[in-house]
Amino acid sequence: MATVTRIDLANSLRNRFGLTTTDSYKMVDIIFDEIGQSLINGEEVKISGFGTFKILSKSARIGRNPKTGIPAVISARRVASFRPSTEFRKIVSGK
Repeated sequence: MATVTRIDLANSLRNRFGLTTTDSYKMVDIIFDEIGQSLINGEEVKISGFGTFKILSKSARIGRNPKTGIPAVISARRVASFRPSTEFRKIVSGK
């Protein structure tokens, strides 16, 4: 299984559009910075045909240590969530 990195994305931009290496890296960084900043600001990020990123607030709750079974408090936190679009789900499932 391959992992797609920022470098892979930048190289793809460079190869497809003839950008310089520096410009393609900057573009990838700008895109991820914009997504991250929007999420930090509490905004949803919708990418048509791909999916939606948003931040969810999770309440504190009681969980268990899987090794010992001893109850433990899981603190409240904010987590990033991704929901794929219907189009993307169809592509991934091969339908």
